[in-house]
Amino acid sequence: MATHQQLGARGEDIAVRYLEGIGLEVVERNWRHRTGELDIVAREGDTVVFVEVKTRSGIGYGTPAEAVTYSKQTRIRGLALYWLALQQGPWVQIRFDVVAILVGRDDTPQITHVRAAF
Repeated sequence: MATHQQLGARGEDIAVRYLEGIGLEVVERNWRHRTGELDIVAREGDTVVFVEVKTRSGIGYGTPAEAVTYSKQTRIRGLALYWLALQQGPWVQIRFDVVAILVGRDDTPQITHVRAAF
């Protein structure tokens, strides 16, 4: 049985492959700031996409996407502003997506991609 950290790392690997497979360019992974971490920063054309990845092995505590609470969304928005301030802009558009991954007993991941989630 995988630890929470191992499950999370596996989920992020799955999310990166999925996002690249649908044409997004991954720019950063696990970008850290003293106030938190951005899981994935990607580009889709002129849009910078901040992606929160949530991975779970079951839905006993709700779906993975439900774990992205209002408080978490607010933290991610703040982190995105820090990240953007360190980059060479201007940015035409930004978007916040959630990639929710459910890894069941058969070990096959179910991926739900919520574009413009918040």
